[in-house]
Amino acid sequence: MALLSFLAGSKSPLLDPDRNPLLKYILSQTVYTQFCAGGTPQEVKESIQNLKRMGYTGVILGYAKEVVMDEDEASASGASTTGGTEDAAEQEKNAREILDWKDGTMRTVELADEGDFVALKFTGAGKQALEHLLRKLPPSPQLEDAILEICDTAKRRNVRLLFDAEQQAVQHAIDEWTLEFQRRYNKYFTLRGEPRALIYGTYQAYLLSTPATLGRHLEAAQDEGFVLGVKLVRGAYIGSDPRHLICGTKEETDRQYDGIAESLITRRYGDVLRAPTKLSTASTSQGISSFPRADLVLATHNRASVKKARALRDQQIREGKPLIEMAYGQLQGMADDISCELVEEGKDARESAVIDAEIPKAYKYLVWGTVGECMEYLVRRAQENKDAVSRTMDTRKAMSKELKRRVLSIRE
Repeated sequence: MALLSFLAGSKSPLLDPDRNPLLKYILSQTVYTQFCAGGTPQEVKESIQNLKRMGYTGVILGYAKEVVMDEDEASASGASTTGGTEDAAEQEKNAREILDWKDGTMRTVELADEGDFVALKFTGAGKQALEHLLRKLPPSPQLEDAILEICDTAKRRNVRLLFDAEQQAVQHAIDEWTLEFQRRYNKYFTLRGEPRALIYGTYQAYLLSTPATLGRHLEAAQDEGFVLGVKLVRGAYIGSDPRHLICGTKEETDRQYDGIAESLITRRYGDVLRAPTKLSTASTSQGISSFPRADLVLATHNRASVKKARALRDQQIREGKPLIEMAYGQLQGMADDISCELVEEGKDARESAVIDAEIPKAYKYLVWGTVGECMEYLVRRAQENKDAVSRTMDTRKAMSKELKRRVLSIRE
């Protein structure tokens, strides 16, 4: 963890994996190959096809380039953004950074197939984008044009977009940008004849503010008549986000995550995700369900959360209630036992004679880019895997059970 953090934060060309062949080789043969899809379009296509041949519904594909700051860097950057006029050299640099980010994201959209997702991070668009996010400003005209071109291309290809969450210094502005583009695109987008969300926002359950934030966005979707796209995660910036903004315990984070998921799946407000004030009295006292349309990507490596979601979906089917559009997502190189169980359950449902059996939609999140571009991403994966010991027992039991099944099958 310390080594990855040091390399990701270093400005020395000697410690840049894209410039140091030995360092690149070591990383590419270890953590990079475990968590990343490749550095070229051909490598990425091979990774995607391998997963789909295994039975995955699709992939969530992301271009790795981004910016991550600690609290001091975020404060300093925010203080230095005075809004002054940019000189010609700075304008050219900003334009080049936006163009590079757009080109990388457009290549990612072109690599994805219909029904897949593409994840993007606004901070990857460079210094000007970062400054606008820190100052809670709308995107610059050039950046807005780039985002619109990406959205239009994704819409034409029926590829959905996940606007990723980032650290709290910029998250408020990301929420506002995301909601604005959802207003523009999610009202009219359809996939295979059904109204769907083209653009999804990302909600981190470890943040104390997330239920209220999501509640406001659901209210906006209800009032303005668009489908809200929700990617629900536990949180990936615990190493850089201010601690007082985060749930005090893992159990509290789990409660928020599962409570939000339950409300979205059942289309009912609850103790965690509460109804807006204007609806709470009428809806609660009269039993009226007034819940906006929302599509969900349940992004989790927690087996208990997946089981709870599957049980809620089964209950919805038994009660004859319509199911929301929903996908399950796990990162490449993590929680493969959970992902493969979903794939197998999907195969069983397709082959069974049960008409109403749900076919769970299992997706793998793949990030691509050069080794150097993926360093910040790899740091977050290392951070998340610091608690891997807590998941090891479940994984080992699942692998032992599968090994025994295969051995007994051979004997028979």
